[in-house]
This record gives sequence, C-alpha cells and structure tokens, in this order.
Amino acid sequence: MTAFITHLAFEFKTGLRNPTAMLMNYLFPLGFYAMMGLIMTQINPGFKDTLVPAMVVFAIMASNLLGLPNPLVDSREAGIYRSFKINGVPALSILSIPAMSTIFHALIVSAIIVLTAPIFDSSMPKNWLAFTLITLLSAATFGSIGMLIGVIATSGRSVVLYTQLIFLPSMLLGGMMLPIEILPEAFQPIAAIFPTTQAMQAYLGLAYGQETLLNPALCVGVLLASCILCFGLAIYLFSWDSRNQTRRGHPALALLALLPFVAAVILARLI
Repeated sequence: MTAFITHLAFEFKTGLRNPTAMLMNYLFPLGFYAMMGLIMTQINPGFKDTLVPAMVVFAIMASNLLGLPNPLVDSREAGIYRSFKINGVPALSILSIPAMSTIFHALIVSAIIVLTAPIFDSSMPKNWLAFTLITLLSAATFGSIGMLIGVIATSGRSVVLYTQLIFLPSMLLGGMMLPIEILPEAFQPIAAIFPTTQAMQAYLGLAYGQETLLNPALCVGVLLASCILCFGLAIYLFSWDSRNQTRRGHPALALLALLPFVAAVILARLI
C-alpha cells in the first residue's frame, strides 16, 4: 500500500512538472473555460445556465482523453512495463495510478471552475451533492475510457485517432456547447452515444433540476456501467510489452465499451 501511495504521489507531481501534462491538465481546459466565459456568455446569454457543468465535463474529458493515453503507450513502447513486471508491480497499479493522478488534476480544475464561475454570472447547482457525485462518476468514466485507449493504441498516431473519434463529436453533439434539444430530431438519439451527453443530462436533471431529454437517473447508470466495463476491458487487454504477440484478447474487444451507450441510444429512440 505504501508503494502504491508513493507511486501515485510521484505521478501526481509529474503532472505538475511535465509541460505536456501541465498543458493538458490545466492550461488547455482553463484557457478554454476563460474563453467560453468571456465570449460565449456574451454571444449566448443562455450559456450561463450550463457554463459550469459544460466546462467541468470539458476539463475532465480533455485531461483524460488528451493527456492520459499517450504516456501509457509511450511507457509500454519504451519497455518500462517489462521492468515493472520483473519487480512484481501488478497491471492494476500500472493502469489505475496514472488514471487516478489524471482524475485528481481534473477534479482540481473542476473546483477552480466552480469557484470562479460567479465572475461570469453563471448559474450554480441547486443540489450540490448530486453535482459532486456526478462529477466524480464522470471523472472515473473518462479515466477508464482513457485507460482503455492507452491499452489498445499501438502508437501516438493511433491514440490521436481514437481520442478524436470521441473528442470532436462530443464537442458538437455532446450537449456542452449546444443543448441536445435544439439538435435536429434525427441526431438527438445519436447524441446519447457520447459520455458527455450522459454527463450533461445527469447534471441538468439531478443537480440543476431542469427538464431533460434523457432520463438523468438512466444517464447515471450508463456512466457507471461504462466506467466498470472500460476498466475491466483495460485490465483484461493490457499488454506488458508491444513485442509480445501473445495477448489475452483481441483489441477489437474494446468495442464492447460501446454497449452501455448503444443501449442508451435504443432507449432514447423508444422514449
């Protein structure tokens, strides 16, 4: 346990000292938040109602998707995990420690956003307990997704491909910049496939008491199922060395992580 805490503390400090990690964990999400607070709220005053949850989700997504997978791939390609295996470090620690460190950084940024949001006259949650729990669940979900991407990606280029398949559509359809209610009707069920949509609907329904297109309690269930499934798949598909051709499962099994969101799409169409 002492070794685990020491490793976690080292990873956390690395996130503050490494320029790339500092950019992805703090400068990029906070810079985007400041820009949205200064510009978007003037263009669209209604954005003040969702500024806090939208920017919290963005900070969590940016840290875990853009900052977490690459170090996992780089360490595996450099043979670092072979040394860990020789010294008896379990795969669970290798994956969970970077994820926990990234999540901690994302939660710090989320706290900064919440504390400074009144500057932009932003609406604050009515239910702080629900807001906190959804934030923790969203961070854990994106952390597990980032872990899974880091496990199945074979290079930095594939990391960019996988992360952008989630990141860019989430920005357009995930309910952060635009409410999913104003999307064309054909795109509304499709938006349910993105974790950002599930998180935003959960925030608005449970923490802000607003009417939502999706059932917010169901959104919480989808995020929880995704978190557990992605974490389990990441552990199962983990490879100590890219040169070792023997794997416990094909990387395509990672597509199973879509199951909770596909179910959400089907339910959204039925409802």
